Amino acid sequence: MLKEFKKFALRGNVVEFAIGVVIAGAFGAIINSLVNDIIMPPIGLLLGGVDFNNLMWVISTGTPPPPYATPADAAAAGAVTINYGHFINTIITFIIVAFVVFLLIKAMNRMNEMGKQPEPAAEPTTKVCPFCATEIPIKAQRCPHCTSTL
Repeated sequence: MLKEFKKFALRGNVVEFAIGVVIAGAFGAIINSLVNDIIMPPIGLLLGGVDFNNLMWVISTGTPPPPYATPADAAAAGAVTINYGHFINTIITFIIVAFVVFLLIKAMNRMNEMGKQPEPAAEPTTKVCPFCATEIPIKAQRCPHCTSTL
């Protein structure tokens, strides 16, 4: 059983999958940083200095009462909030990741197409009878429709 597990764990597909998961985790951290640190601050500035991470809707107040500057301040006060700003950041992160994956797959498909040779045209398997214009097998010596000798 140990040999069987070793054979399974060291197969190419499993190792490639593990590498993909590790790289995806690192890629996700990079994209989160890109969205939170580079993309959202200028957008927030254009919208009047809004910090999307701090956008929240207070459902239940805590002690001390609102206003709360950040969701962390609200949580520390015992308030219940819906943090829709964080949700907006997550949606933008997803869109960026999906677009980058789309571009990668598109590039891979293009590279695969460049490496393929065009398939040769298949030889014809039928011909047209010169007497009745019916399509017949190419090896036919007599037309089955008009019985003409070919």
